[in-house]
Amino acid sequence: MPSDSERPSPSPTVDVDVPEVQNEKGDQSDIVVDWTGPDDPLNPKNWSRNKKWAATLVVSAFTLISPVSSSMIAPASTQVAERFGITNDVVIGLVTSIFILAYAIGPLFLGPLSEIFGRNRIIQGANLWYLVWNLGCGFAQNTGQLLAFRFLSGLGGSAPLAIGGGVLGDIWDAEERGQALAIYSLAPLLGPVVGPMCGAFIAEKSTWRWVFWSTSIVDVGIQILGILYLRESYAPFLLEQKTNQIRKSLDAEKGPVRHVRSKFGDEDRTWQRIMITALTRPFVLFYNEPIVQVLGIYMAFIYGLFYLFITSMPLMFQGTYGESVGVSGINYLALGVGVTGASQINARLMDYIFRRLKEKNGGDGRPEYRIPSMVPGTLALPVGLLLTGWTVQAKVHWIVPDIGIALVGAGTILNFQSIQIYIVDAFALYAASALAAVGCLRAIFGFAFPLFAKQMYEKLGYGKGDTVLAVISIVIGCPSPWLLWTYGRQLRMRSKFAKRPT
Repeated sequence: MPSDSERPSPSPTVDVDVPEVQNEKGDQSDIVVDWTGPDDPLNPKNWSRNKKWAATLVVSAFTLISPVSSSMIAPASTQVAERFGITNDVVIGLVTSIFILAYAIGPLFLGPLSEIFGRNRIIQGANLWYLVWNLGCGFAQNTGQLLAFRFLSGLGGSAPLAIGGGVLGDIWDAEERGQALAIYSLAPLLGPVVGPMCGAFIAEKSTWRWVFWSTSIVDVGIQILGILYLRESYAPFLLEQKTNQIRKSLDAEKGPVRHVRSKFGDEDRTWQRIMITALTRPFVLFYNEPIVQVLGIYMAFIYGLFYLFITSMPLMFQGTYGESVGVSGINYLALGVGVTGASQINARLMDYIFRRLKEKNGGDGRPEYRIPSMVPGTLALPVGLLLTGWTVQAKVHWIVPDIGIALVGAGTILNFQSIQIYIVDAFALYAASALAAVGCLRAIFGFAFPLFAKQMYEKLGYGKGDTVLAVISIVIGCPSPWLLWTYGRQLRMRSKFAKRPT
């Protein structure tokens, strides 16, 4: 997130922090509207702690249910194929991954819309959109309907991923937001783990249609909590409402004509400017910034790999080990253990390493100090791939490939956290746009990788197939920490978007 002293940019997940000053008046024709003081109850930073945590948990719940839906159908894809007569493996994979394709598109317009109409309206409205189409998936009568409904529900489900980080930045001060962001950031990777576990048992005990109906029922409960506990938090939108009220008051008094504007500037809040900037800046950043290109490609690869694993695990444990649909779903616990365990350890070590390196270098805090925690992730990922692939190929006891799967989960989350925090630290004011560029590419890979999983393993086997993936992860991933540590500062100094080193 950008530092608290920086003005928010018109980007999907901007971090807004409003200086605590009273309303200022310029000349006789200009009134600048601000908070009334440091304790203004309208300022989301002044919400009570309980209200902040309620909003944080609701946003995290929105963020969890969407990835659960993205992957929950994977164990039941065989049932779907039988019901609709699908024989093409790519189409079968598409049933799962087309939801992720919407993740690449939705944030590009949902984020800017949240800066025009407010976070709360968009995140809850998008969730209702997701709910309607996810429910419709359970009533789909053919392949075309199911794919269309999945894509449309994914558009709505992408909203919390695009807007949720902004909500937390709106309400929490920098020194308080770490724990809240830790809970929120875990949801996108835990969801794809929880989803297949639940989907496997639902598919075994009931019908694939209940995969969609059950998530819709849970989402209704989350939506009710959202209505009760989630309030508008975007400061420019709130001050714009306050500005409009003052304008109406002055018009009613029929006094001298005064120009009233929000401290964020009305000219910067036009929907045309917000949409154009938000839609173009991520692509400008990706085109011009080598840092974004390298980290974006690597993050996209590991995200695609993560979803490839999610969709191929039923093939491993049902096909090779002969486990039932329900029992095979338990193996997703290994992925969850790796993701959760590594996340909690890294959340503590990363800040500690950053502080030590900052002190060692005379108080100069650089984004490169986030890189050391990326190193074990780049190693754990290929090791986990090799261990999983060759032990499944040799039909070794299931606990051994599960250890490999846990290492893949650990490597994924370690790289995710390091890359995201590095980009935020490096690009500061433009961090949201940089993350949007990375996120768009990431979603495309998450969509595409599951489509070739079955064909790859059928032709190469699990050992050779995972070896190919491990080699790619080594070639792309292992040099990245060294390159960033050695040349990251130089690249930032030449960048017009990156934060200059101090």
